[in-house]
Formats: sequence, C-alpha cells, structure tokens
Amino acid sequence: MAAKPTEASQVISDVAHAEGGTTKGSKSAQMQSELTKQRNLEETVADVGSKLETAPGSITKEDAQAVHRAESRALGGQQPQSGSISSQAQHEAAVNEGAASTSRSAAPTDPTIQSQMDRQANFEDAASQIGSKLVNEPGNVTKEEADILHSREQRAFGRTEKGGLASQAQHQVAENEGATTGRSAGAPADPNMQSQEQRQANFEDIAGKVGNKLAKDPANITKEEADTLHSREHRAFGHTEKGGLAAQAQHQAAENLKS
Repeated sequence: MAAKPTEASQVISDVAHAEGGTTKGSKSAQMQSELTKQRNLEETVADVGSKLETAPGSITKEDAQAVHRAESRALGGQQPQSGSISSQAQHEAAVNEGAASTSRSAAPTDPTIQSQMDRQANFEDAASQIGSKLVNEPGNVTKEEADILHSREQRAFGRTEKGGLASQAQHQVAENEGATTGRSAGAPADPNMQSQEQRQANFEDIAGKVGNKLAKDPANITKEEADTLHSREHRAFGHTEKGGLAAQAQHQAAENLKS
C-alpha cells in the first residue's frame, strides 16, 4: 500500500502545482531536497540515538560516520558542535573499537584508546574552526587549513569522508586560488563532491520532469518514470522519503495501471 503524503510533502506538492511543476532549481525542488536531508538526519539520529541509550557497546565507526554526515548536511556543511550526537557516537565507537573492557565511567587508560581519542579531538578542533570559516568567510579558507583538516580526519578515522568537510575545504581552496571558475560554471575540483553533486543533479532533473507531469498530466505517469525517480532519489540521499515525490509517483503509477 502506497504511503500517504506527509504534511510537508503536501506543501511541496502545492508549491510545485503553483509553479506549474517541479523543475531543476525551482523552489519546490529546493524544498524537496532540504526536506529529504532533514528526513535523513531524523532517521539516522533516531537509529544511532537509540543505540547510544540502549546498547552503546554496539556503536560502530560506520554509525558515527553516518550520523556525522547527516548532521553536517543538515547544517549546510557546517561541522556539528562538540557534544552533539555525532561526537558522542564517535567517542563510543572509539571506545568500542579500542578496548571492549574499558569502563565507560572513567577515562580510558589504554594508550591506544587515548591516542585514538586524541586524534579525534584534534580533528574536531580543526573541523570546528575551519567549518565555521567555511560558513562565515569561505573566501579566506587556505590550502594549509584544508590540508590540516584532511590529515587529521585521515588520522582520526583512517579515511576521509566523501563529500565531507575536508573535501569541501579543499574545493573551496581551489576556488579561492583560481583553480576553478566557480561552482556554477564548472565541476567541483574534488571528484567525490562532483559525484555527489552529479547524483543530486540527476535526481533534481528527473524530479522536475516527473513532478511537472504529476501536476499537469498525472494519468500518464508510468511505472518506469516512478522507478527511475525512486532510484535516483535513493542514490542522491541514501534513501527515499516516505510520502515524498517518488512515493507519490509510484502511487500514481499504480493507480494508472489499474485503470
């Protein structure tokens, strides 16, 4: 049974209808993208938050990275503050991976765990400063700052997050140094960011076409169009929104097949 549109999704649908259909870059497309990011954050935080409360020993590095990524995207790329659920998850993951026997009520005594926590603290410190700079004065982000952030993230987690803060900082530096002609005129310098932006662009493109058809010609929505929209939304955001545009399209396609 198809999910009913949520109140927020209905508002977006009404805006799309008033605009004459959802098109790439339109207000309804932007609203849909922001709503999906918020849904991602809510679902990820609910899942990891529940584990933090009921089974902190099961928190993994992947859990910490997932909630950190969701928080960062919801904040427009800004680094989550110290004490946020992502920093709590990162701490638990470090404890769990370092020594299962370490007591949570006291500071770690194993030097391996302490070293890992120090590396994460160093990363969070740099991320907080550079993340704030990216939001408030991106034109002043330097190559040295981006390199430090990239290095500390690599040391803290063994890898850098695709499209994460370090990648954003490196891309901003490339723009500042004139290596690119700007976001609107060319592809991002970082291939990971380019891939993410391309996936979102692919989703917005099909969302515009199918959204326009839902508003003007719903009886001709096909299963192939609905499936393509569903697939691209999942690729762009990691999952599809309950009651969102893809769900509405699938519901309409199912109704059309009955008639």
